[in-house]
Amino acid sequence: MAGITEGMQEEIARSAIDTFISAFNASDDNYVTALLSQALTSDVVFWGPLGRSEGIAAVERFVLDIRRHPAGTGTMVRCSAVDMPDEWARYQWVFTTPDGGPRLAGTDVVHLRRSLIDQIIVFAGEIEPSAS
Repeated sequence: MAGITEGMQEEIARSAIDTFISAFNASDDNYVTALLSQALTSDVVFWGPLGRSEGIAAVERFVLDIRRHPAGTGTMVRCSAVDMPDEWARYQWVFTTPDGGPRLAGTDVVHLRRSLIDQIIVFAGEIEPSAS
């Protein structure tokens, strides 16, 4: 990646991540695919709560399931900076459903290839302190 500074790389990652997150908040389900296509490689590997899947269609199913939350259409936001050592990045997110409904938080780890996300690992929920 000659010529691309660390700051530029973080900006590229932040842009892809924020586009990915915006798919959860799209005004209409029809926009989800377009937003994911701007953020993800076609062969993206997605490690989610239900295991490993591949391709934008698999990520789209996950996003649409979240959008159809029983408590109502929620809002997904990135609530941390993007921490990026080399081509990996991590960030924290919060998903909030309307009217004080269920709230879910987590951390995603993503890998970038040519400014698009080609791997996503979703860690949902808080990490409990270790019992020492």
